[in-house]
Amino acid sequence: MTHETLGPGDRPGLGHWIPLSIQHVFAMFGATILVPILTGLDPATALFTAGTGTLIYILCTGAKVPAFLGSSFAFIPPLIGITASHGLSYALGGAVAAGIFYCLVGLVIRFAGTGWLDKALPPVVIGSVIVVIGLNLAPTAMNMAMNDAEGNYSLAALSIAAVTLGITVAANIFLKGFFSTIPILIGLVAGYLFTLIMGFFFPAYALIDFQGVRDAAWFGLPGFQIPSFSFVPILTFVIVSLATICEHLGDTLVTSKVVGQDFYRNPGLHRTLAGDGLATAWAAFWGGPPNTTYGENIGVMAITRVYSVWVIGGAAVVAVILSLFRKFGALIQTIPTPVLGGISMLLFGIIASSGLRTIVESGVDYKDKRNLTISSVIFVIGIGGGRLAFSITESVQFQLAGVALATVVGIVLNLIFPVSRGTIKEEQA
Repeated sequence: MTHETLGPGDRPGLGHWIPLSIQHVFAMFGATILVPILTGLDPATALFTAGTGTLIYILCTGAKVPAFLGSSFAFIPPLIGITASHGLSYALGGAVAAGIFYCLVGLVIRFAGTGWLDKALPPVVIGSVIVVIGLNLAPTAMNMAMNDAEGNYSLAALSIAAVTLGITVAANIFLKGFFSTIPILIGLVAGYLFTLIMGFFFPAYALIDFQGVRDAAWFGLPGFQIPSFSFVPILTFVIVSLATICEHLGDTLVTSKVVGQDFYRNPGLHRTLAGDGLATAWAAFWGGPPNTTYGENIGVMAITRVYSVWVIGGAAVVAVILSLFRKFGALIQTIPTPVLGGISMLLFGIIASSGLRTIVESGVDYKDKRNLTISSVIFVIGIGGGRLAFSITESVQFQLAGVALATVVGIVLNLIFPVSRGTIKEEQA
């Protein structure tokens, strides 16, 4: 097998399919289980709903969009706030309502069409937002790479991240054939082994503890919970979902640019929104956190040029199996944070670079003050931590921040600024 591109509909042989899918599981695992840990949900349930939700998304999009759906960080504040004021079951009910709201928005788009997207999201906005999506994640990658469990700077952690990153980059550039398509998996294994060896010679830096693996049962069902419904939690989650819908627009843009296909039109934004919404409602119905498409997995596709929906579907099946096979799930949880940090440094940077490629290939003219202004404002708001927040209830705030706020502001500026002739020619091209 040569390092050739695999399109969304291409299915690799079984011997390649399994490791390619496992690679995606490693990429999404840390973030997917972190959300339930922070919100009091069961990590095994999150894995189950992430896997089954991804399969739902694949069905809704006609197996045309390679996207893995994992736990959404954007819903952490309302999950915590509503749980504190109303109880966990009502927070889950609100998340179900948010998923249904996604579907309603998708229905509106289905009949209103997507012609408005050309005016709202020209290349200068699209490229700038994609850059922001990647760079907005950069502090997360560096914190994982440089800090210990207490959040303090650690040279040992940085060494592990550097070795992991170096081996991943070397595998991506120098390896040939099938091995050139699994650099993330190679880097993770190498970083893991390096951490084990370092801990053996320097016990103070032993970061891997197998006690959780020994204590875990071999098999077990996730902890399912039934949602309850009330007006305030539903309204809260629906309002917050306005921000996450903007994130969905950005993530779908990134995936389109990485794969080289326009998923806004085929299978259609209404179908990607419906898939995301149904996956979120499904997840919350079983007691899992709301879902969202994952930038980590987009980064894996950008590096490997393997865009196969079959590979993503395989990763979804592996996630479901892990939710039931507790010892293996516990083993993956032993992956040191600096190893994930080293991998993320490359994955998140690839996303930002995809945005730059969009800007360059689209011929955006930054001599035009209009383009320069739009990109500048998007960059500062998105990377600088811009935030619009106001209280919904005493314990819950609506917040539009980071990528979502930058996307909204970019769209507004593009619509209100007068278009020069040069920009018109650029958009027509």
